[in-house]
Amino acid sequence: MSPSSPSPGTNQSWGGRFSEPTDAFVERFTASVDFDQRLALHDIQGSIAHATMLARVEVLTDEERDAIIEGLAEIRGEIEAGTFEWSVALEDVHMNIEARLTEKIGITGKKLHTGRSRNDQVATDIRLFLRDEIDKVSAELARLREGLITLADREADTIMPGFTHLQTAQPVTFGHHLLAWQEMIARDHERLLDCRRRVNVMPLGAAALAGTTYPIDRHVTAELLGFERPAENSLDAVSDRDFAIEFTAFSSILLMHLSRMSEELVLWTSAQFAFVDLPDRFCTGSSIMPQKKNPDVPELVRGKTGRVYGHLIGLLTLMKSQPLAYNKDNQEDKEPLFDTLDTVKGCLRAFADMVPAIEPRKTSMTEAARRGFSTATDLADYLVRKGVAFRDAHEIVGQSVAFGLREGKDLSEMTLEELRQFSATIEADVFDVLTLEGSVAARNHIGGTAPDQVRAAAQRARDALATLTDPV
Repeated sequence: MSPSSPSPGTNQSWGGRFSEPTDAFVERFTASVDFDQRLALHDIQGSIAHATMLARVEVLTDEERDAIIEGLAEIRGEIEAGTFEWSVALEDVHMNIEARLTEKIGITGKKLHTGRSRNDQVATDIRLFLRDEIDKVSAELARLREGLITLADREADTIMPGFTHLQTAQPVTFGHHLLAWQEMIARDHERLLDCRRRVNVMPLGAAALAGTTYPIDRHVTAELLGFERPAENSLDAVSDRDFAIEFTAFSSILLMHLSRMSEELVLWTSAQFAFVDLPDRFCTGSSIMPQKKNPDVPELVRGKTGRVYGHLIGLLTLMKSQPLAYNKDNQEDKEPLFDTLDTVKGCLRAFADMVPAIEPRKTSMTEAARRGFSTATDLADYLVRKGVAFRDAHEIVGQSVAFGLREGKDLSEMTLEELRQFSATIEADVFDVLTLEGSVAARNHIGGTAPDQVRAAAQRARDALATLTDPV
């Protein structure tokens, strides 16, 4: 057996040191090709850049580079056409592609791996893949934000109850509430783009853990792949999975926000609230109760939140005890990351499609805002402006509310005489603040619920979204 030939039955990429083949179960147990083949096109992208760089520094000849690139292009076509044959015996996406390349172009295919390891190769592939996926997620976030802003602008005058402790607190506008959702998503969008900056660092060239003795130019490869810069430290470059954890942390916060929105939609579509209608295409019925219209999309998004939380904890646990540098544990990073991406993209698509189609039931919202003495704070503020100490005003309003509960009247439904029995300070102009319209209009400052402020806030949000650009 020649020194360059693998031992019988062993994996051809590392068989030289081994005297017997891998156990068949262990071969299947340690293989990742069933799921990491998802990285195939990015693996080819990285390999083309690596071969181009090797030719520039004269480690490869131009003819070898061209043969490698042509072979990889053909393999890419096979993968896209679904005709590429994947082998568990070759462990992972990298070895499957390299073996096929060698079949196509001969020994030159083996030269592609010069100056790199599967350790820096897979770290590069994941970053290339995640960077592209982040751009897709960013586009869906922008679409959801645009839908929220447009609906908020349209419903700037629609009055609904605002809640604390899920009890009626003060009247707000539906547009104001929708812009609160938009603020949550805007923060998520900023987090995502900030995460992208740390994803966009290139590990390639770190090799197994210590770099390589070949005269590679990592800046060339980084430029070819669109990375901001090469990773500074080879040990960290091959073992770092912070970027995957950070994306999953972003996803967890995003899903927490979508879950809060989902909970409100589930409540609002119920007969007890009847604040909004969702189109039939976002709902399902019951197999036994023909009257039911279930808000399945919000419910399922709410349920998927725990799934993403689990992936975050899983990745944190995966990394918590690993010594430098690369360890086989890191094979377990891909499935939770892939599932997180799929879950986030699905939830965002559902919400971005659904939000513009939400139809508020304005009469129900307004009637609900009239219940629960939602303008009580306005009456207290009115008394304070008349010179009454706030604590005394609080007591007066409390007595008024107690009277209203006994008589079945909201504050705005009481006569002037009924209100004056609690304070002679109250005059006819009190009704300017006791109406729902007067209450929301009075909160006429930035961040307030006044319709003019809602429209202005919607425009600011639209302008901010229009100027938002993903870093390159």
